[in-house]
Amino acid sequence: MYPVSDRFLARLAESHTVATRVQLFLTTGQVVDIEHTGGSVTVDRSQAVRRTCTVATADVSLIPRTAGDKLAVYGARLRITRGVEYGDGTDELVPLGVFRLDSVDGDVTDGPVNLQGKDLSIVVAEDKLTEPWKATGTVVGAVTALIQRSIPDADVISLIVDTPIGARTFDAEADPWAGCQEIAAAAGAEVYPNADGVFVIATLPDLMTATPVWAIEATEGGVYIKADRGMTSANVNNGVLAKGENTEENAPPVQYLATDDDPNSPTFWGGPFGRRPKFISSSTLTTVNACAQAANLELAKAKAPNASGDITSLPNPALEPGDVVRVTHPDETKELHQVASFSVPLDEGGDFPITTISAKEDA
Repeated sequence: MYPVSDRFLARLAESHTVATRVQLFLTTGQVVDIEHTGGSVTVDRSQAVRRTCTVATADVSLIPRTAGDKLAVYGARLRITRGVEYGDGTDELVPLGVFRLDSVDGDVTDGPVNLQGKDLSIVVAEDKLTEPWKATGTVVGAVTALIQRSIPDADVISLIVDTPIGARTFDAEADPWAGCQEIAAAAGAEVYPNADGVFVIATLPDLMTATPVWAIEATEGGVYIKADRGMTSANVNNGVLAKGENTEENAPPVQYLATDDDPNSPTFWGGPFGRRPKFISSSTLTTVNACAQAANLELAKAKAPNASGDITSLPNPALEPGDVVRVTHPDETKELHQVASFSVPLDEGGDFPITTISAKEDA
């Protein structure tokens, strides 16, 4: 979760005035504060572009009409924040993302005008390779090079132990953002722009060991509105076979099979759940140890408890995908859920739907 004060979290459950800010950074260097009437920021870990936004405004002057207007808008960025006003003249705002402005449309006379944007991963994804690109060295170095090829001043931070990779040549026309994800997978990690627009290389927190960051409680003064609970075995795997073969470096084929070997686990390999392997392969994996690390980290995600939930609560703009939250239902049962996606409204009120990727009962 984005760092916020205890006062902020307590305020979310109380009656309060929402504070939001939308800034438009034009290519001319001008920064415009947009008076907005609504909109939302959607964050979804399952999508290649994790953060998207829509903003509604009455300002028809934002619709580009001349070549100069278009030049200022093409490549412009949005920075969006939401928080709370404390009623004492102070507020606390949380960033929701930095977005490339992709479209502006609306009635040129009366409005409203709608702005739509995608996070900065789209800049990398759409800068397709025009010639072969060779990734070498380590996971962090290779991912950083691909990102900064498209955004030279991009900040990239790593929350993983860096790992050597075998050489990997991506062909012309390849998607470099997909390449970043493939390289990160060699360390069992993923890459994404965070709420500040900084690119992060990290692994998904383990639901079984992560500390819950927020309580969603169906109690007096709680933020719980409603919840659905389900269970499915779709996309749950209890084994991962990681394979690597690097002809560029004349490295022989290597592989490693990681399985759920806990007989007390509901997804025990060869138990009632059966054997449901997942396969990953990359030329960046050149040793058995590298395959084992990638397979074990992927297995931790693939065998996540096969329960899910759709939770609706009062909005918390500080949440991040992967966060673990503690949910207390009206019948007082408690569960830990791991956040997969949510949508933050930019106006007063509005539900805050949260979809989770896994869940487990909590004592």
